[in-house]
Amino acid sequence: MTENAYDVIVIGAGPVGQTAADRCRAAGLSVAVVERELVGGECSYWGCVPSKALLRPVLTLADTRRVDGAREAATGVLDTRGVFGRRDRYVTDWDDSGQAATVVATGADLFRGHGRLDGVRRVTVTSPAGDTVTLTARHAVVISSGSGAVIPDVPGSDEAHPWTNREATDSSEVPRRLAIVGGGGVAVEMATAWQGLGSAVTLLVRSRILAEMEPFVADAVERGLDEAGVDVRIGVNVSRLHRDTSGGISVDLDNGDVVEVDEVMFATGRRPLTGDMGLDTVGLVPGSWLDTDDTLTVTGVAGEWLYAAGDANHRALLTHQGKYQARIAAAVISARAQSGVVDTRAWSPHAATADTQAVPQTFFTDPEAGSVGMTERQARGAGYRVSVVDIEIGDVVMGAKLYADGYRGRARLVVDESRGVPLGVTMVGPGVSEMLHAATIAVVGEVPIDRLWHAVPCFPTVSELWLRLLEAYRDRAS
Repeated sequence: MTENAYDVIVIGAGPVGQTAADRCRAAGLSVAVVERELVGGECSYWGCVPSKALLRPVLTLADTRRVDGAREAATGVLDTRGVFGRRDRYVTDWDDSGQAATVVATGADLFRGHGRLDGVRRVTVTSPAGDTVTLTARHAVVISSGSGAVIPDVPGSDEAHPWTNREATDSSEVPRRLAIVGGGGVAVEMATAWQGLGSAVTLLVRSRILAEMEPFVADAVERGLDEAGVDVRIGVNVSRLHRDTSGGISVDLDNGDVVEVDEVMFATGRRPLTGDMGLDTVGLVPGSWLDTDDTLTVTGVAGEWLYAAGDANHRALLTHQGKYQARIAAAVISARAQSGVVDTRAWSPHAATADTQAVPQTFFTDPEAGSVGMTERQARGAGYRVSVVDIEIGDVVMGAKLYADGYRGRARLVVDESRGVPLGVTMVGPGVSEMLHAATIAVVGEVPIDRLWHAVPCFPTVSELWLRLLEAYRDRAS
């Protein structure tokens, strides 16, 4: 067994771990990166990248069919070989050599194998061949091990071999009939993708689609799925699965219905991949989410040396938020390494305030949905005195009418009346994902409504919805 010392050890080389390593290296710290699977992680090979590669052709065809003169040219069906080939290019055929080279090019050392904590600032790495290396950290260990899909304990699951996000994004065979269990972002995106690729999709939802967003988003996305041909069933639970000798699966529901499909997918939550990571050697519970403060320092561990960024801390299970956390953690580690002091005041580079104040999220359904900041319910529940204004985008925005004939969409602005600043923005409609960052800047920057009047949107673009929202806010009492 050999032993090596570094300033920082990063466990997990997905987008979050790579960002932490890159920022620490830029600060002049020596870094070891440990990865047990593919460098690039879940997002690159089974999450954000392949799912969006599959969805883009589906949404492009849908957008084309909303424009007179173009829809007449879009008379065929998607070429699934072409779609899967496109996906394979973006995941580099699940070959991580390019991303591994990028990590090494920063000056970090890459260790392939399973990393486990072995006491304070120590990590043991077991390679696929069984060799063991012990790494010690002078300043910090960053856990960015991500999360895995939860498969509920439903009778018959073992024989049914249900899909998770992994099978849903790496399959190159289109099941004739597919049941998807769940109502969150993964569920509705995969329902959109696989229905567009030719599956007959049944979406089984316990309560409400995209339940954490404004209710009108659920209505719009459910309508879009229904019009695309998805059989959406709300208020149902799966009670049993059974795969028969011919390969088909019976999905028994608690209302007595039975759905016959060829594959079933569970998109019912995530779990931390911390069960075999040596958390017990530093006084933490194996398999738990890692609680952190706003510096991403893990609470319950003395010495300010253990950090968690990305899904492992359960603050916001989104790649962009994880990378943001990694940037914050690296800044904190660097500051502590140099002087031992960090500034955690609001808007400091050493505090992950955006995890609670302005998390942006977008879902590539048809129509697209995006939001940042608080919903109306969240703002009122937090005690804010708010005004809420809505617009029907297709009715009042010329750019939307030109974008798609019969454009249907809605935007909502939630305003803190005591300060005159936006608390949250939600949009649903074709193409709204590309407008979300403007909303994020307004919410994060706490830009006064009076000042937003001077941010003039180009005509005729869909972004003119901002002007219409401000007009609706101005006219709300008249």
